[in-house]
Amino acid sequence: MNPQKQWLRPRHGVVRNIAYALLYPYTRWKYGITVEKFREQKGRQYLIVMNHQTAFDQFFVGMAFWGPVYYLATEDIFSIGWVSSLLRWAVAPIPIRKQTTDIQAVKNCIKVAREGGTIALAPEGNRTYSGRTLYMNPSIASLAKKLGLPVAIFRIEGGYGVQPRWSDVVRRGKMRAYVSQVIEPEEYAQMTNAELFRRIEEGLWVDEACVSGTFVHKKTAEYLERAMYVCPFCGLSEFESHEDIIRCKKCGRQIRYLPTKELEGVGFEFPHRFVAQWYDAQCDFVNGLDVTALVSEPVYRDRADLSEVIVYKRKNLLKKDADIALYGDRVTIDGQEYPFSELSAVTVLGKNKLNLYVGQKVYQLKGGKRFNALKYVNFYFRYKNIIMGNENGKFLGI
Repeated sequence: MNPQKQWLRPRHGVVRNIAYALLYPYTRWKYGITVEKFREQKGRQYLIVMNHQTAFDQFFVGMAFWGPVYYLATEDIFSIGWVSSLLRWAVAPIPIRKQTTDIQAVKNCIKVAREGGTIALAPEGNRTYSGRTLYMNPSIASLAKKLGLPVAIFRIEGGYGVQPRWSDVVRRGKMRAYVSQVIEPEEYAQMTNAELFRRIEEGLWVDEACVSGTFVHKKTAEYLERAMYVCPFCGLSEFESHEDIIRCKKCGRQIRYLPTKELEGVGFEFPHRFVAQWYDAQCDFVNGLDVTALVSEPVYRDRADLSEVIVYKRKNLLKKDADIALYGDRVTIDGQEYPFSELSAVTVLGKNKLNLYVGQKVYQLKGGKRFNALKYVNFYFRYKNIIMGNENGKFLGI
């Protein structure tokens, strides 16, 4: 968008009201959610920070707040041609490049704030795979201070039970979304950035590794293999799921995903009660690997469509069904090598898309239904931690 043009437009409010009228009853029915209206808003503008659980989180924010809200959104939604143009016209989201320091995004936020707009973002930058709030970039604190707006902590609870990131289905259960607290500018002016960040982090922390009602669907385990690739018994493995069962393709053990979000072994004792515990064990396993030694043979092979993302414009399909191989120090696509040392970032988007940032170019791999993009991100960050001398580093990119 042209920085000289007005960002806020009257039509954004009209679009918001139409969307509210159409989506509010549908969303309450589909997600079983109770959205508590923020009655203390009283015409003020805010910086809304939210935890990220479902694909509909931005609509929950829109139901709680009156008037248009300007959301930070990754470059992926701005790179799909006419759809992106329609979104820009209708709601003017603020673009931000994933896994990079995007100065322009900060400038755009300042512009929206100066024009009187309310801004919303998810400091995690990703939907949770495990049901626990993910790593947050501490820079959210400095952004909040630059904007000088009251910070509204918007909590979403139950979303992982209703719609896990790795699943294609919405389960019948209960959710809640609400503003839990507001941090006024006068209050955070007395805080250091670290203190403000801790306050935001604590306010958004949600742990759904617990029994909190039932979330019913016959396909509760389906596509959990998008998140899990380490078997507690086999190590690095592959899984396949159907309905409420996920099976390790190496050892054949089957795990059932219950409506309570609990896991149970079929005919054996499974060591993890919830996905979050399994996910943590998977991260620990990867953080114990010397991936720099896994360079002679592929650790994993996949098939995926390869596109080049012309950022903020479109995606150009380069190859359908390309052969993808993951090594401990690189990714190959149809034999073309992309060393981790030469990639500026590797990110996972949505359920099963993978972005590779190569110099000024962005390549996107979109696999089939069972494609696990997460392992590529984890291996990349493990490699970077090792070569940077941070072998004990735990952050695996998400």
